[in-house]
Amino acid sequence: MKVAIAGAGAVGRSIARELVENHQVTLLERNPDHVETDAIPTASWRLGDACELTLLEAVGLHEFDVVIAATGDDKANVVLSLLAKTEFAVPRVVARVNDPRNEWLFDEAWGVDVAVSTPRMLASLVEEAVSVGDLVRLMSFRKGQANLVEITLPDDTPWGGKAVKRLELPRDCALVTILRGARVIVPEDDDALEGGDELLFVTIDEVEEQLRQLLLHAR
Repeated sequence: MKVAIAGAGAVGRSIARELVENHQVTLLERNPDHVETDAIPTASWRLGDACELTLLEAVGLHEFDVVIAATGDDKANVVLSLLAKTEFAVPRVVARVNDPRNEWLFDEAWGVDVAVSTPRMLASLVEEAVSVGDLVRLMSFRKGQANLVEITLPDDTPWGGKAVKRLELPRDCALVTILRGARVIVPEDDDALEGGDELLFVTIDEVEEQLRQLLLHAR
């Protein structure tokens, strides 16, 4: 898979290091001081402004499978996302949100498939750590208007010992994973739920409250 990463600062380089072993990675950076080819020698490096069509055409952005807008400038990330989607038809565009106040911009209208807000994710993780028995939104998938949500069942959950198949989930909601201690469980119909289980769902906004009510009250 071909991946273009705009922004070779600490965030961009970290993403590149994670991906470069299995994918063809190109880093786009406009600051010459941040172009450190020795840091990730197996990646391709291009000096230039990722918001400039000439650079994107030169690297052949239309051939890439994923573009990651990871600069420290939200305006640049939005512009690149829009260009990648509308001018080069890149299938998957992921954008970094630096300021949570700008989150409303990072949607499908601006070419963003997935918006990643570090402050929002950190806040969600804090909530997830302290919120037992309540629904916590961890991430939004903008293109499909779906969310990754988590709920930790309290120790005295009425669902303790009951099979997953008894969860009559609302429409547009799916149980993805059960985290139990050090285990990651792909749920099957006959798996029994336990107090302390962390349940991860992909769902839409409209049914999150139904899901919360369902998990707090056994049937």
